[in-house]
Amino acid sequence: MTKRIRAKHKLDRRMGENIWGRPKSPVNKRESKPGQHGDRRGGKLSDFGQQLRAKQKLKGYYGNITESQFLRIYKEAVRLKGSTSEHIIGLLERRLDAVIYRAKFVPTVFAARQFVSHGHVSVNGRRVTIPSFRVRIGDVIEVREKGKQMALVLEASQSAERDVPDYIEADHGKMVAKLLRVPALSDVPYPVQMEPNLVVEFYSR
Repeated sequence: MTKRIRAKHKLDRRMGENIWGRPKSPVNKRESKPGQHGDRRGGKLSDFGQQLRAKQKLKGYYGNITESQFLRIYKEAVRLKGSTSEHIIGLLERRLDAVIYRAKFVPTVFAARQFVSHGHVSVNGRRVTIPSFRVRIGDVIEVREKGKQMALVLEASQSAERDVPDYIEADHGKMVAKLLRVPALSDVPYPVQMEPNLVVEFYSR
């Protein structure tokens, strides 16, 4: 069970935004931060504060991955040619748990991590239990037989709450998905604005 599975809305309230676009987010009803002083108007964030906030928001969106994992992704993005901020998004979206979530096989990114960890997913016919597994273009991701019968899978695939983005091909009848291309920032259906350029500034200080 992920460390934020019971309190996944804390990030929403701290940021004052509905990070995942979920209808049950407390931000939909109350925009203040948690705590007795949450209603106080916050001061203007410094450049560092804005950069830190952008990093926390992006890192938290993907199931609150660890700082070491996120830093590794940044360092890998720096080594690639082109825009570092775009590469960060591309590498995050190629995580197996992210692809499972985007394909609407599960309702949340937290459920995706747990779903993969419990062995309900195979890639190119081989069982994979590592949520951070890097999916390549053309890889065939399939929900294993036991997972296909789970209520959360059936509910997620039929939900009208969100759509499958066009860089992923998903067949909910067979519970099979394929990554068609690595998305750019503008392709990813984030419910809120993500600023990977500020993440780059944070790490390159």
